[in-house]
Amino acid sequence: MNPERIHVWLCSPDAAFAQVIVRDLGPDYEVRQSEGFNLGNMREQEAWWDVVLLDLRAARDEAGWDNGIRIMDEINRVELPPPVIVMLGEDDQALTRKVIESGAYDTLSSLLDLVELRLIIRRGYKFRRAEKELRRLHSQEQLAGKLYELLGCSESMQQVFTLARKIAPCDVSVLITGETGTGKELLARAIHRLSSRAAGPFIAFSCSNLPETLVEDELFGHERGAFTGALVMRRGRFEVADQGTLFLDEVGDLALGLQAKLLRVLQERSFERLGSNSSVTVNIRLVCATHQNLAKMVEEGKFREDLYYRLNVVQLHLPPLRERREEIPFLAHHFLERFAQQFGKKTKRFSRLALHALEEYDWPGNVRELENVVQRAVVMADGSTIEIWHLPLGLRNGFEPLRPVHSYEEEVRDFKRRLIVRTLQECGWRKAAAARTLGVARGYLHRLINQLQIHPREADGATPLLEEPPSYTRVM
Repeated sequence: MNPERIHVWLCSPDAAFAQVIVRDLGPDYEVRQSEGFNLGNMREQEAWWDVVLLDLRAARDEAGWDNGIRIMDEINRVELPPPVIVMLGEDDQALTRKVIESGAYDTLSSLLDLVELRLIIRRGYKFRRAEKELRRLHSQEQLAGKLYELLGCSESMQQVFTLARKIAPCDVSVLITGETGTGKELLARAIHRLSSRAAGPFIAFSCSNLPETLVEDELFGHERGAFTGALVMRRGRFEVADQGTLFLDEVGDLALGLQAKLLRVLQERSFERLGSNSSVTVNIRLVCATHQNLAKMVEEGKFREDLYYRLNVVQLHLPPLRERREEIPFLAHHFLERFAQQFGKKTKRFSRLALHALEEYDWPGNVRELENVVQRAVVMADGSTIEIWHLPLGLRNGFEPLRPVHSYEEEVRDFKRRLIVRTLQECGWRKAAAARTLGVARGYLHRLINQLQIHPREADGATPLLEEPPSYTRVM
């Protein structure tokens, strides 16, 4: 079966060259050609094109550069700009930097390699298809990957959402586990909103790094004169949360003495304020969260076993972002749209390198860190595209943009090398499988591996480069 045809809009003043492209790309590509640098009806083109191929090989002065930048500006003004692949002369380093800064998806030298051109167009097509899918999800009234303010389109997050919707109407205690920044409080708020207590208050309190006496006062309150400085009676979080939900974050940091008091409240549904002999009765739902392993803390004597079983009626685990990397583009575009609207910016998309850098980073701070990085990038960006240099230095390692100290050829070679090494690693260092994944001929991949001096020792524990076993059916 032939793959879906890719719509390529070719913008070139060289009619003979355009005919060569139209003829040689092959049947999997439908090419339309503009007259010179005239894009025509933008509304009509926006509904049709997947990728724009912009020919600036003859640009040698500011006038030629202005033509290219003008075209790219026109393209970037549409609602969902397509990836723009710019063809340049071999020595046009300054123009290369300029078009990339203007939002070009990729560039090609004038020594045209049709295999490489097809590969780049196919990557751009996949990039645009992913962007369109993200827009489609965002345009829905209720996102499939959303539980109120908590986002997640991976299978693991969908399982969390399904379980949360199931247990929310049942008035049971919930323990949410996960690393810092994964969205534990957002999940607790979603459970509250889906419960019968949604009309009541949602009170959140973090038990982390606070003295025991202060935590006790915050949770249970005090009477006037209970201690020095207690000039008025103060209601604690338990009392304020009556008829609603109390969310205790980092419950594993509670001192053992407070753990006993918390257990009593859960059993008796009553407590005394500090300095009082009268009981206060409350009706609350308790949702707790921790990044620690409470079961292990029970074994070590750092957490009460009876309290652990009281809290852990239902447990929900939020996986770290590095275990659901497929969500990174989804989350990044969501934050991009939110902050662009908040700051009144025209930023609409990430460049290929910027998005690739986001996908490769391990995100020790999880979704919260990603949100902060995108917020910073939107503030730093001037045009419609977030580029690699708008990201913090720690994310840019290995993805540095073109700079005057490096030649264009060196940058292209470096990019090809990273792409091929990564694909080989994903395919178990089987060259035939890697060639199919990249969409190139196996002989061409052989030549690139030799030219770029790629060796399997670049991955820890990698096996030698393998061919497909003879018994496999060859894919033509």
